[in-house]
Formats: sequence, structure tokens, C-alpha cells
Amino acid sequence: MGHLSSQLVGVLRKAWRRMVPGTLRHWLWAIGQKHPWPPVDRVRFGNLRRLTPIGRWFGFDRGLPIDRYYIEGFLAHQAADIGGHVLEVGDACYTRMFGGNRVTKSDVLYATVGEPGPEVTIIADLTDAEHVPADTFDCIILTQTLLFIYDVRAAVKTLYRILKPGGVVLVTVPGITQIDHGGMEIWGHYWGFTVQSAQRLFEEFFPTASITVESRGNVLAASAFLYGLATHELRQDELDYHDADYQVNITIRAMKPRATAQHCSQR
Repeated sequence: MGHLSSQLVGVLRKAWRRMVPGTLRHWLWAIGQKHPWPPVDRVRFGNLRRLTPIGRWFGFDRGLPIDRYYIEGFLAHQAADIGGHVLEVGDACYTRMFGGNRVTKSDVLYATVGEPGPEVTIIADLTDAEHVPADTFDCIILTQTLLFIYDVRAAVKTLYRILKPGGVVLVTVPGITQIDHGGMEIWGHYWGFTVQSAQRLFEEFFPTASITVESRGNVLAASAFLYGLATHELRQDELDYHDADYQVNITIRAMKPRATAQHCSQR
């Protein structure tokens, strides 16, 4: 039966090409692109026809959150940068996960507001952290933090100051996301970002050539993330498909210029 069906489809396709002019076929194809399947009013929402999310914990209650899939993929790709004296915000989870034996010293920074964890070695507000010495860290890992800081320019200025020359900061920020209500109550939730806004922000302090900004996500990943689904509930090809119009997560790698050697000339 299947063989006969495929033969019938072949016959009909040949008849279509023979009987319908090419210009008309092209026009019909263009119309189909503007009005793709399913037709208007025929969308089946299934479990997603609801006014509340499936979960409000970003997917943590179901598995690995979708934004964390992109964050950890970024840090894995940049693992060679994570070494020497490393600073991470909140805890040292990603320092351990991706730094390995390249890390010679690990520090953890926590804000002046909130309850620091046991790994915290530095209490500081990134917008005003003069007690943290300049030119100190080979690598700074700052994931999903800038959204809680109103004065993001002052924070990035601090990141630049406390990096060693040649040091690298690895930053992730949210694009399409729900509000982090818990974080908002403690620190405030001020920002969502795009590739363009992240690029311009870091260009105020780092040389343009030393900055790489990218986004990850697509409409399915964004929708699943907003509903509170987890990584394992999408296929890998669905997670890895990139659509720049749906920026779920933005990643930034920026390097502080190496110190210029000083030469003394005698005449």
C-alpha cells in the first residue's frame, strides 16, 4: 500500500509540474511561505494552552534549565581560559567544573546584600569594590549576574580593573527570560540583554577586537524555557538550532589588553 501511495504521489507531482506554469508554481510557493502550516486558527497548543507556567523555577525542578544548557556549553567551549587565579560570583561550581588543574587559586565573590555561602572569600559590590586589588585575576566567571545590578557600567568597569593584563572575563546574561522573583526581592531584577546591548556595554571598557558576543536560542527553546521546562524535554537539535531573533542567552568573552613593554632608549 505504501509503495502504491509513493507511486501516486510521484505521478501527481509530475502532472503538477506539467500542467501548472512555473511562474504560478513559484507564486503559490511564496504564498505558502507567508502563510505556513498550520493555517490560522488551527494551532494545537496541547499542554501549553495555559495562563500559568508549568514550573516557576526556570526548569531546576525538572532537570537542567534550558539557559544553563547554553551557559555550560559556552564555558566548556572557553575552558582553556579558566585557569590561574580565578574569581567566580556566588560559588566556585563552574571553576571546578571547567577549570580543573589549570586553576591555581580560586576566589568567590558575593554581594554586600544577601546571605553568602561557605565558599565566599570576598564580600563586595561590583559597582564599588575599591578594596579588591587591581590586576588580580587571570579569569573571572560571571554568569547571570549583571541583570541584578542597576549600574552595569560601574560593574563592568570593576571587572576590567581587577583583571590582570591578558586576563579574560566570561559573562552570561539573559535575553528572553522570566523574572527572577527571588533575586529581585534581594537585589532587584533590572535588565534583559541583546547581543547589541552587551556588545556596546563591554566596548565602553574593553577594546572591540578583544570582545566576542554571541547568542543562543530559538522560538521553541525560548517558549520551553518560559514555561519552565528542562533541557532533557527538548531534543539536542532543537536546543542547538540558532535563531538570532530569539536570544535566550547571551555570552560575552572579553580580554584585558596585555601590558605594553616599556623600552628605554639612550642617545
